[in-house]
Amino acid sequence: MDYKKGKWAQKILELQQEDGSWGYFHSLSNPTPKQPMTTEQALTRLEILGFTIDDRPIKKAVKYMNDCLIGKKRIPDREEKRHDWNVFTSLILSARIRIFTKDNEAANNINEKWKEIINNSFVNNSYDQNIYVNKYEDIFKIKMNPKAGRLFDFVNFYPVSLLTNALDENIEPKYFKYVLEHDCGIYYIYDKKLTDVPSIFQSKITNHYLRAIELLVKYDNPECKKQLKFVVKWLKSNMKNDNEWDLGKASKDGIYFPLSDSWRTEENRIKDCTYRINKLLEKVI
Repeated sequence: MDYKKGKWAQKILELQQEDGSWGYFHSLSNPTPKQPMTTEQALTRLEILGFTIDDRPIKKAVKYMNDCLIGKKRIPDREEKRHDWNVFTSLILSARIRIFTKDNEAANNINEKWKEIINNSFVNNSYDQNIYVNKYEDIFKIKMNPKAGRLFDFVNFYPVSLLTNALDENIEPKYFKYVLEHDCGIYYIYDKKLTDVPSIFQSKITNHYLRAIELLVKYDNPECKKQLKFVVKWLKSNMKNDNEWDLGKASKDGIYFPLSDSWRTEENRIKDCTYRINKLLEKVI
């Protein structure tokens, strides 16, 4: 199905600024009627709608992010004081770039740094927080603030996305298991343990849970794929008799759903939900 020509895509593309951004990058503060979403929200939505690096709006956005990453520009967000802003912005920019292309030198350099940190943090068959902090401080030449949760705890969207198919083959399944069993889920996406599937299938919670799983199915390691078999079983147990899925009206959130121009009919909602879940399953089975 081609959702790239629908009204939701066109609405986002009309808001893209000349430099390739959508105003604020990460911050959710100060939305305006003319700029109601951040660059990250726009890129997430466009990815879901099927846009890739081959599409001009994504190329423009990637160029903008690269310029920010190499210091030619700065994202307009207010600098956060709780953690090292330069490390954090390099992480979020690199993660977003590598969603669309692995052919970016600046983003790949950041990827290599985080790869070294995480590979070393799992060398003893389990995660070692002390090694993680020491390696982080050694590589970035700064003292880590324990109160800066989104960096002190690496299980958030950005490192998990950045490191897709980048870790050492023997480390990746251990890391993957740690992420799946993390009590607080993946920060920025889903805040519960991923091995505990949502109790109510037709819900916004399931919508966000699926986004976390969609992030993890990008890992190609067969040992990681095996760890997601429980998700396949759960999804199939919630399939309608006609091989379709319905996440219900409550799953509509303006980012992940809807895909069709309208959910006024149940048919379009079921079509969108089925399309999304089939895409996910294709990457696991």
